[in-house]
This record gives sequence, structure tokens and C-alpha cells, in this order.
Amino acid sequence: MIEISNLSKHFFIGERRIDVLRELNLSIKKDKITVILGRSGCGKTTLLRLIAGLESVSQGEIKFKEQAKIGFVFQEPRLMPFLNVYENIVFPLKKHEIEAEKIGSLISMIGLSDFKFAAVSQLSGGMSSRVSLARVLAYEANLILMDEPFAALDAFTRASMQAEILKIKAGKTIIFVTHNIDEALFLADEIILLEKGGIKSNYDLSNLARPRDLLSEELIAIKRKILSEI
Repeated sequence: MIEISNLSKHFFIGERRIDVLRELNLSIKKDKITVILGRSGCGKTTLLRLIAGLESVSQGEIKFKEQAKIGFVFQEPRLMPFLNVYENIVFPLKKHEIEAEKIGSLISMIGLSDFKFAAVSQLSGGMSSRVSLARVLAYEANLILMDEPFAALDAFTRASMQAEILKIKAGKTIIFVTHNIDEALFLADEIILLEKGGIKSNYDLSNLARPRDLLSEELIAIKRKILSEI
């Protein structure tokens, strides 16, 4: 799906150069969930923004092997404050693309059927995050970039939304950024561990059955290995 070659990104604070990503080489597989895992400040969000074209590359190349329809779920919801829940979800769609039944199903999936026409100001942070996810799903992107989208959710809603991601992943390439190891182990086909702007290691989990038991010996062993590397 995506080939990233010798990718570097830096910026300047005054005359001081800050290297965020350093000569990154990475293949993002089609129709898989690739989780970018690492501490805060290691370059995870910057990598997503570069893939989305929201930042310019300092060096290297990001090559798409096929046309990508990109949807981005940011850390903060970024909803339109003058639109209600339904209107926010259909905002990126053309009029002829809006299917009321489909939008209703998405609103039900995120657990906000009673808030379909609620103002954004009436939503909690977690509810707003769910609306952002539904908007990307309504857009039918085939490349979904997710920057810690569940960070503001309570544990129960977070688990529910993780399960929904696995349900809708067919035919979609998902790049999911998190610093939560358990979340990475539950969702990922492949985990890319970033450290100081470079790839520390990667873990292929594509052969592990779903749903995954995070208390299984195999996943506990992988978690311990990741913790030893961070």
C-alpha cells in the first residue's frame, strides 16, 4: 500500500535543528492494521501527518502504490461547533452520497442514537471522539490514519470501539498510533516500535487469532519484550 524510503523530518527552533524522524524505511501493508507504538515525542504523530500530506518531507519519499482515499482521526475530535452530530458525520460527503440508513447505523454503532441531533457542545470528550470516527467511516476511506483516537474514552467505551475497528477493517488499511501496549497487541497485524525518530523494532502479529486474549502466554511474552526495548 505505502512504501516509505529514507524518510526524515526536521524543523528549526531559532537556529536549533530538531530531528523528529531519521532515515525511516517502512512498508505499510494493504488491508492490515499497522500500529505505530512508542513514547510521547518519538515522532508517531509526525509520521501520520507526513503520510496524510499535512507536513512536508525534509528528506526521502512516501510512495503510494495505489490511489488512497485518506481519512484522519485526530487526537482531538475537530468537530464543527455549528453542526449537530448527524451533520458532522455527513459533512465530508456530497449530497448524493448520503444514505440515511447507513448513517443511522454508524450513529448506533458509536452508541449515540439518542444524540443524533445534539449540538457538539452537549457532548463529552469521549462522545466527540466517537463522532470523529463515525465521520471517517461514513467517508469510506480506504486508508485510515488514527492518532490515539480512543485516549479520551473510558475503559468500557474504549474496548467497545477497539472491537468495532476490527469489525470494519475489511478492505481498509489502518495506521493506528498509540502509546498503549495492550491496545497495540489487541489491534495490530504489525507493531512498529518507534524510538527517537527511528524504528527500534517491529512485531508481526498477523498470524495471531482474534479476538486476542491479552493474558495469553504468547502476548504476555511479546509485551515483556516491548517493555524491555522502550
